Amino acid sequence: MVIVAGHLLVAPEAREAYLAGCVGVVRQARSAPGCLDFAISADLTDPGRINILERWESQESVEQFRGSGTGAEQSAAIVGATVAEYDIADIRSLT
Repeated sequence: MVIVAGHLLVAPEAREAYLAGCVGVVRQARSAPGCLDFAISADLTDPGRINILERWESQESVEQFRGSGTGAEQSAAIVGATVAEYDIADIRSLT
C-alpha cells in the first residue's frame, strides 16, 4: 500500500476556488483502479492550507492515476507544498 499525505498552501482567498476545481479529480481518483481513498480538504485552522490524503493499493496504481499531475491553473495557485509518499508494509485497524 502507498499513502500520499501532506498539505498545499494557497492564498486564503483562493482556497474555496481551488477546492471547487478539485471535485472532478477526487471523483476520478476514487473510481480509479487501485484507489482505496482520496481526500482533498480545507484545514480547520489555517485558511490557506489544503490537506491531502490518498491511499493506493500499489505504486503502480498511483503512477497510472497521477499522469501529468496538477493542471497549470491549479499549479499557479499553490504557494507552498509539503506532500510525501509512504510505502506501507503492515496495517492495523483501529475500528
